[in-house]
Amino acid sequence: MTRALIVIDVQNGFCPGGNLAVPGGDQIVGGINALMPTFDHVILTQDWHPAGHSSFASSHPDKSPYEMVEMPYGPQVLWPDHCIQGTPDADFHPELDTDRARAVIRKGMNPAVDSYSAFFENDRKTPTGLAGLLRTLDVTDLTFVGLAEDFCVNYSAVDAADAGFSVTVLTELCRAIDLNDSLAQARRGMTEAGVILA
Repeated sequence: MTRALIVIDVQNGFCPGGNLAVPGGDQIVGGINALMPTFDHVILTQDWHPAGHSSFASSHPDKSPYEMVEMPYGPQVLWPDHCIQGTPDADFHPELDTDRARAVIRKGMNPAVDSYSAFFENDRKTPTGLAGLLRTLDVTDLTFVGLAEDFCVNYSAVDAADAGFSVTVLTELCRAIDLNDSLAQARRGMTEAGVILA
C-alpha cells in the first residue's frame, strides 16, 4: 500500500485576507504540515487562474459573485477574482511546508473552463495529469485535506474514488465555503461515492 497526501489549494486567496477567503482557512496549516512526514508522497494543488477568467463574476456584465450561470460545460458559480497567476493571492500560505511536495498540480489555467477537481477540469473531460502521476508512483490510497471542502476537495475526492483509489477526507483539516448548504451536499455526495470522511 502506497499512500499519498493530497493538499488542496492551501493558498493565500482562500485564507483570511484573501480574495476568496474560506472561514478559518489558515487554521489547518499546522495540522497538515504535521501529517506530511507520515505519507509516502505529498502532492499540492494550486488554483492558478489567468486574469479575466470566465469563472470570475467580473467577467460577466451585470453579474455578482456567487451567482450561477450556465457555461458550455454546465452550471458554474461565479467567484470573486482570486488566485490570479503570479500574484500574492495565488501563493501558497507562507506557513505551508511546500518543501515536502513531490509535485504541484496547477488548475484553472484554461480561461474558458474552471477546474475544481485535482483530476479534471469542470468540463469533466480534460485531465490534469494527476491520475497518471499517481499510477506511476504506484499510489493506492489517497488522503485529502485543504480548501475548500465543499468544492475543490469534494470534486477531487469523488474523482479519485471514481478512478479506483481508496480515498479518505480528513474533515478536521479542511474548511468550507458552505454556499447554500453546499457542505452538507458535498459530504453526502462524497459518502455516496465511497469516500471515507474521517
